[in-house]
Amino acid sequence: MNNGDNTAIFSTDIGVIALNGSVKIKILDFLKTGCKSFDEIVQHTGKAKSTISVHLNDLKSQNLLEETIDSNDKRKKVYFLRCQYVACSQEPGMKQYNEMLDLIASPDVHSFGCLKCLFHAVQYGFRAHGVNCDPIMRKIGHDVGNSLSRNIVSQEPEDILQEMLDFWVKNDIGSFTVLEKDPIKLAVHNFFDCRSIPIKEKTLCSFAQGVFEGVFMAKMGGECVMQMLGKCDDTCDSCLFQMIKL
Repeated sequence: MNNGDNTAIFSTDIGVIALNGSVKIKILDFLKTGCKSFDEIVQHTGKAKSTISVHLNDLKSQNLLEETIDSNDKRKKVYFLRCQYVACSQEPGMKQYNEMLDLIASPDVHSFGCLKCLFHAVQYGFRAHGVNCDPIMRKIGHDVGNSLSRNIVSQEPEDILQEMLDFWVKNDIGSFTVLEKDPIKLAVHNFFDCRSIPIKEKTLCSFAQGVFEGVFMAKMGGECVMQMLGKCDDTCDSCLFQMIKL
């Protein structure tokens, strides 16, 4: 999560909320790993207790977090998230978006697949207007992976990956290579033809990341994170991911 001066966007039960305070964003980022006490938040942020108290009250009033009694110490309170990190602002970049629109307008669009180009255009469109939507694309990928897992019968990681690969190839999604088995390390190639489309900046790494997380969390019954080791941009041939079990 970006905790600098950029605006971060969060989804709550009552709607979308935008924050641009670095301390508040840092608190919410810290809470992603689970409940934290007041003292832990103070220590993590390096701010005065009075400052953190004000920020926590503001975040509670916006339904971004909630407090409860610490089950291990009834005298203390702990704080936990009530929101989902959706996106953050970034410097707008129209170049790649316009290049994609030109590709869609050309006869060459059929050689790449019109629907795939339209999918990429949505990604570039968000970025063109100053929105980095990687967090929500990862969440959507996670949901898609969870749904796809229902078509996978295997239970062992190696067999799950083979079923996923067969599905990807059959449906022209892309391909991937298992680089290491323990921990699982993957190289994802040409996801939705990202390498073939003649635009340098790539956008779908977070979506692929979420798909793997959704499949494995559903099939293995435990929390896991696919750590991104390298993005599929104009300097590399694949997205690199490594699984971390929580």
